[in-house]
Amino acid sequence: MDNIRFLTAGDCAVTVEFGNEISEDINRRIRAYMTALEKSSIDGIIEAVPTYRSVTVHYDPVAIRYENLLTKLKKLVSDIDVSALPEGEIIEIPVLYGGDEGPDIQFVADHNNLSIEQVIEIHTSGLYLIYMLGFTPGFTYLGGMSEKIATPRLTVPRVSIPAGSVGIADSQTGIYPLQSPGGWQLIGRTPVKMYDPDRAEPILPKAGQYIKFCAIDRAEFDRIAALEEAGGYQCRRYPREEAAR
Repeated sequence: MDNIRFLTAGDCAVTVEFGNEISEDINRRIRAYMTALEKSSIDGIIEAVPTYRSVTVHYDPVAIRYENLLTKLKKLVSDIDVSALPEGEIIEIPVLYGGDEGPDIQFVADHNNLSIEQVIEIHTSGLYLIYMLGFTPGFTYLGGMSEKIATPRLTVPRVSIPAGSVGIADSQTGIYPLQSPGGWQLIGRTPVKMYDPDRAEPILPKAGQYIKFCAIDRAEFDRIAALEEAGGYQCRRYPREEAAR
């Protein structure tokens, strides 16, 4: 079964493990399995949660027995079709870099022998795959950041980080969707609400999509923030293949 493992996770969940590393290949297989799982409409499944290297399937043991579910989950492996996956949608996220919104950008620059302008240029030049969401609702675990701006986490985490803060931790970058504690180096902030409980779809990003960061100034930040409060801002979205043109 191509080294896929099926692991019990308590008395009402099964983890389908596709590997032991972070890679786009494993991510594609996970996305394809999620697609097959959604099409299967297996009775008793409550939720399926994709991660870097696995999918955890939560189920109602009253509605479906473990043995029956396991048989169905194993059968779905044959329905994985990576070739049928779309290239993935790109979401452009505007970011105001530096200043009060990115208090650690100078440290990131100094740590990597770069200027602040170079840090911004490198960070906005990448295309970041959303491998998974977690930690808080809508927190993006992204792949694809350049090692040129990799920076260690804070020695002492902050007690409170504003929602929308964009940070770097080692070789990762991500966005804090809610005000929360955190230990990432903050380089900027987006006015876009990554999580809004009042929206029809509260969480903006989805695993399998890509994020493209775009630098903006204070006036544009304030304009977008006002539109967000009024429910009138829409991030630019387009297929990944358009980015190569």
